[in-house]
Amino acid sequence: MDRKEWYLEYEIQINRPGLLGDISSLLGMLSINIISINGVDDGRRGLLLLVKNEEQIERLESILATMETIKITKIREPKLRDKLAVRHGRYIQRDADDKKTFRFIRDELGLLVDFMAELFKQEGHKLIGIRGMPRVGKTESVVAASVCANKKWLFVSSTLLKQTIRNQLIKDEYSSENIFILDGIVSTQRADERHWQLVREIMRLSAVKVIEHPDVFVQNTEYSLEDFDYIIELRDSPNQEITYEVIENNNFFSDSGFGGFDY
Repeated sequence: MDRKEWYLEYEIQINRPGLLGDISSLLGMLSINIISINGVDDGRRGLLLLVKNEEQIERLESILATMETIKITKIREPKLRDKLAVRHGRYIQRDADDKKTFRFIRDELGLLVDFMAELFKQEGHKLIGIRGMPRVGKTESVVAASVCANKKWLFVSSTLLKQTIRNQLIKDEYSSENIFILDGIVSTQRADERHWQLVREIMRLSAVKVIEHPDVFVQNTEYSLEDFDYIIELRDSPNQEITYEVIENNNFFSDSGFGGFDY
């Protein structure tokens, strides 16, 4: 029987020397392998485990429940957030009301890139929105995540170097292995109907699409925020407000001084 991954997380009640060693020894006696271990929050540890059958987990859970030094907080098949928490030592912040919205600050770009790379590796259609103020690192993070996932990225519309607005793709670019990146504001303010025809074609592909400024995008298209599988918010600091007033007042996306690509 193939071995299966499980995630164990516990909160330390009495932090005494040798506690981790005792738990590791217990896992060894139950023939459960430890893949990785890390602190995932203040006073909490997370472990990725490899087990042969669920009976091992049931026995482990019953024994750990008798220990006064720890309290089990999670024991389940690992989710993506669990794996990243063990890898990076902290959980991704998630919106309490909207479970598909995940929040990051600029100091967490490494965690963000790793998170998106794991999403990009998954097969099939996936629509990801990313919110954030100008120059916070949105596009750069998407490109870096594409590299980590060994995927080719294509700018459908963007302002990364020059303003890019594409009206067509060449044959080889219609691939489910590509990451399609679109800037909702650029497409809305600067594009013509040929561009929107291309956008609709891309949206029908079984591939990953990343939409920067998804709120502006849905205001001017037939799509809605319900169509998005994930919404990512990136800020310079936890309290930074994401607003489009600065962009509108300063005409941020005008191509004055920068030029533009339209092809």
